[in-house]
Amino acid sequence: MPRALGKSNAHFRRAVQRLPLGVSSNFRYWGDEATVYVKHGRGARVWDLDDNVYIDYRLGYGPVILGHCHPEVDAAARTGQTVGTVFALGTERELAVADLIHEMVPAAELVRFSNSGTEAVMAALRLARGATGKDGYVIFEGSYHGLFDAVMWMADVESLQSIDDEPDMIAYGKGIPGLTRQLFWQARYNDANRLEELLRQNRDKIAAVLIEPILGNCCGIPSMPEFVRAVRELCTKYDVLMIVDEVKTGFRVAKGGAQAHYGVTGDICTMAKAMANGYPIAAIGGREEVMRHYGQDVAHGGTYTAQAMSLAAAEKTLTILRDTTVLADIATYGEAMQAGMHKILAARGIAHSFTGHPSMGGLFFRETPPKNYREWKLSDYSFYDTLARHLIERGVMCEPDSREPWFISAAHDQSCLDQTLAGFEEAVDVTVQELGKAGKRAAG
Repeated sequence: MPRALGKSNAHFRRAVQRLPLGVSSNFRYWGDEATVYVKHGRGARVWDLDDNVYIDYRLGYGPVILGHCHPEVDAAARTGQTVGTVFALGTERELAVADLIHEMVPAAELVRFSNSGTEAVMAALRLARGATGKDGYVIFEGSYHGLFDAVMWMADVESLQSIDDEPDMIAYGKGIPGLTRQLFWQARYNDANRLEELLRQNRDKIAAVLIEPILGNCCGIPSMPEFVRAVRELCTKYDVLMIVDEVKTGFRVAKGGAQAHYGVTGDICTMAKAMANGYPIAAIGGREEVMRHYGQDVAHGGTYTAQAMSLAAAEKTLTILRDTTVLADIATYGEAMQAGMHKILAARGIAHSFTGHPSMGGLFFRETPPKNYREWKLSDYSFYDTLARHLIERGVMCEPDSREPWFISAAHDQSCLDQTLAGFEEAVDVTVQELGKAGKRAAG
């Protein structure tokens, strides 16, 4: 039976009169009659205005690693509130949280705080420029580093006819100054040879290589281990700083993040989403000699930076992640969910594969997973797009865009898994019927 969305629809009609698209982020708009408004969340579930209940695999794009309204984290945040709101002065807890971050991520020899992943990456890029005296930087196709002008360019893959074409760079939308295009180079993900050629020719202009070890906005496509190690070696060889963007992977794929997972150490790293279970905080960490440029010749600050409530939530969240088995439990759940999905899809002869890490994995309808953004873009992902709509209708809240991974929290339990797989099986069958495809043809 279709969900009732009458209250969400009515709220949308009012909200769109005051808020562009009726929401506070373009990505929250799913259509005039499909945009969902949340009443509340608890554990692994969210309720919308119409009291539809969803098992949440979006988790705010990853932050809610322990589950919505986690009692210990929320209690810590309330204690933090008793300190006050903002002072434009430091508090003791800044050092306590910085120590925790360094303990878990040794690459973060020194730490500065920000409010969001975007702010942290902006600050990291400015730091790299200040430390090297160079303005340029490298980003990889399919990566996402936040919503600020310097990184809002992408390969025009819509024009690709083959995997080896060299597309033009286009802005994400209007309002991105064309001058920023002159500052960056875009390289292919998981292709160290092309990266070395680029660095060899432009080392005197490039301050940093900015890399997501797992593409958080592109199916969770992971770096091949030899690739991320090569990036580290090439940055050292050509005197370029390596910025490891762990806004999504930090404290999620391992206690030490993707750097621990892959055994590499960045010169600078950024962390945000999982560090406070949804409270707004981010961090920039890195080598001491680089980080000391803050306060000497590189500006960094912010009125709400290191706000007491968020610091308290971060301290509690990181302590739980450090001292318990929750990350292993999250990975076990992700593996079980993928195994259940595999059984359902294999029984129907539907080609599929999984990418990324079990805690933030992507579902891909092809026998072999993509190794980069081009392979995803040049494939048929219509099956996923249709499937996602039917999953949400059945109370399994995944991101409608096939590029976004499925995020797992510590609150996902056996009842969530059972309901998810039951809904998944129904949604797969309805999708096959709707698309008029069967068997292996369903996924191309």
